[in-house]
Amino acid sequence: MKNSLSRIAIKIGSNVLSRTDGKLDITQMSSLVDQIAELHKRGIEIILISSGAVASGRSEIQITKKLDSVDQRQLFSAIGQVKLINRYYELFREFNITVGQVLTTKESFATRRHYLNQKNCMSVMIDNGVIPIVNENDTISVSELMFTDNDELSGLIASMMNVQKLIILSNIDGIFNGNPSDPDSTVIRNIEQGRDLTDYIQASKSNFGRGGMLTKTNIARKVADEGIEVIIANGKTPNILTKLIDHPQETVCTRFVPEASTVSSIKKWIAHSDGFTKGEIHINERANDVLTSDKAVSLLPIGITQVIGEFEKDDIIRIINHEGTAIGLGKANCNSEHANEVMGKHGKKAVVHYDYLYIEQL
Repeated sequence: MKNSLSRIAIKIGSNVLSRTDGKLDITQMSSLVDQIAELHKRGIEIILISSGAVASGRSEIQITKKLDSVDQRQLFSAIGQVKLINRYYELFREFNITVGQVLTTKESFATRRHYLNQKNCMSVMIDNGVIPIVNENDTISVSELMFTDNDELSGLIASMMNVQKLIILSNIDGIFNGNPSDPDSTVIRNIEQGRDLTDYIQASKSNFGRGGMLTKTNIARKVADEGIEVIIANGKTPNILTKLIDHPQETVCTRFVPEASTVSSIKKWIAHSDGFTKGEIHINERANDVLTSDKAVSLLPIGITQVIGEFEKDDIIRIINHEGTAIGLGKANCNSEHANEVMGKHGKKAVVHYDYLYIEQL
């Protein structure tokens, strides 16, 4: 079957690659590599975001003294990442496919320069037929600077690399319209923008990963808003990847319908920079109405009611509306001192220019 896909990102969760005892499931890993190799052979460029390092390391060493959660994570990931990437290397080599390791941290997305450096690195790999295998560098990450989990990382990578489709493989078939353990519950096949999923999402987390369906849903919504299709599916379903590409309508999964219009590269970076904000701009009702409309408008001083925090020009700031709701993010066109000086006044110079303003689909 001929497919128009040219580039996809695949995120494999810890529970997909782990057995019940926490050890790496080599059979499952091999099956997924077989499928990825098949898609790669068809000419589809693939970026793989893989969990499993901590789970791999956990089975390799017996801890002799009590360690806190950060120390454990650093120890297990340092050992497990070697094992994980080595196994991927051997499995892909059977198909004459070269893979490369990309370890990153949340801080690496904080500045535009670091962001573009990562993008360039992976672009060079893909251009030379290499599959990037991306994971968070847990050996140097600490709690407050860690990704929620690799779902968040996969959203950043999918957005940064301009993929057409992000496939998130978990140990569940998708988002259910009830409790997944209830036989009467069924998978929601398509989720349009604006659909309320509050009643369907559980905040519980997976056995070996850090995130849950709530994280997956939040990431999927944001990425779909940027024009990228997102699919949540069960990674343990036989041939799940080839089924999703060749027979998407017949394959059980949840699909987040993408926004028809795409978002610029700089706005994609800003959209995923919520963790790096240096301050807040509060706006009045009129400014809120204009910014959330379909018009291409900048945030002018007249609409600002309050400036919170200290920030410099080009820092990322959060936009808060008159009801106290965060509606977006922007790159400041001035520092906080100047924003305070011009607040509420008429002026043509934007505090946040439209080209550097990301408003969420509420």
